[in-house]
Amino acid sequence: MGDSVLDVKGMRCPLPVLRANRALRGMAPGDRLRVLATDRAAVADFQAYCRETGHALLAWSDEGEMFSFLIRRRPADKDPRDKDADKDADKDADKDPAEKDAEKDTDSDKAPALAKDS
Repeated sequence: MGDSVLDVKGMRCPLPVLRANRALRGMAPGDRLRVLATDRAAVADFQAYCRETGHALLAWSDEGEMFSFLIRRRPADKDPRDKDADKDADKDADKDPAEKDAEKDTDSDKAPALAKDS
């Protein structure tokens, strides 16, 4: 497993998280990324980011003027924010094509009517 260091000192929110996200996407599952930042908002930002994306915030420290975050990339390339999409895909997989077409027709009937200007 590889460890990388990302230096985002001097960058302000949201750049530290955006740069870390880009770096983590290029890493293998289980790899670790150490992020060095100076923005105080990065503490809450990285906690929320890891909670939402499924990456593990293994440790963070306040080293005076600098913050250090150790993040482990989530085990699989599956984003926990896509839970509902997986459920819908499983539900649709059990339906036959005619049933799916019928649902599309009824969904279009629910579209709001546009008011005409006189």
